[in-house]
Amino acid sequence: MSDARERLRIAVQKSGRLTEPSLALLRQCGLSFRQSRDKLFCYGDGMPVDLLLVRDDDIPNLIEQGVCELGIVGRNVLAEHQGGTGAASTSPRVVERQPLGYGLCRLALAVPGGRGYRTPRDLQGLRIATTYPRLLAQFLAREEVRAEIVVLSGSVEIAPRLGTADLICDLVSSGATLAANHLREVATLMDSEATLVSSAREPTDARAEIQELLLRRIEGVLTVRESKLVLLRAPRAQLAAIVKLLPGGVTPDLTAVEGDADEVALQALCPRAVSWPELEAMRRAGARSLLVLPVDKVLA
Repeated sequence: MSDARERLRIAVQKSGRLTEPSLALLRQCGLSFRQSRDKLFCYGDGMPVDLLLVRDDDIPNLIEQGVCELGIVGRNVLAEHQGGTGAASTSPRVVERQPLGYGLCRLALAVPGGRGYRTPRDLQGLRIATTYPRLLAQFLAREEVRAEIVVLSGSVEIAPRLGTADLICDLVSSGATLAANHLREVATLMDSEATLVSSAREPTDARAEIQELLLRRIEGVLTVRESKLVLLRAPRAQLAAIVKLLPGGVTPDLTAVEGDADEVALQALCPRAVSWPELEAMRRAGARSLLVLPVDKVLA
């Protein structure tokens, strides 16, 4: 049961591939922290938001128990946490709020280089090493395959060489680790990335307003991550053609140019980068004085 308190808590992986990008995201939201001596609890300065640095597998449990309101964790971890039977799978107590666009990877099956694979039926009777037994069990059940799941806490990729498994089910990003261990990826169970998660039960005390403010800031940071501000001047007669060339089909803001009734100044927030060919096409359509500027913050 969540206790009544005035400060919001966020759980983040203490050491791993999501740690630095997650801390950078929070800094972009205007948060700063002072670490405790054990470097596991960080007290927020400026905003009543504190940070817990923990194992990623513990984050869904901490949110369920009301220790934290928000967490940043891989979708694979959340899915594994919710992969059991019963109420946790039908009515999740921890929900995904926002994909964050980093930590991209996939949960995949990989076999030793000399082993053949055509369909999941080839897994019948084999031993599969993994740290994601629930997700693997779901996959095998869907494919109506009976195989032995060998649960390991780490170093899954060496299991075939040690003779403890015939193949593995593990996270893959670049594939370099698989190649180094002479493994070949053959099937993807799910795609994953860092996600913002929260309790399904919204806080009702002072934390509710803090959480809503932070969620708006995170959305703003993600919105501008690839966004560019396009500024240009153009004759009114060519305006329609130029607007069609703006990336993302955005609706621009227009301002009359003082002293020239036939010309307007255009400003458009585009959701992605603007290429040189796109700029050149706008210039051919009649635009001039084109500027493409980075966007630091957006508050809707």
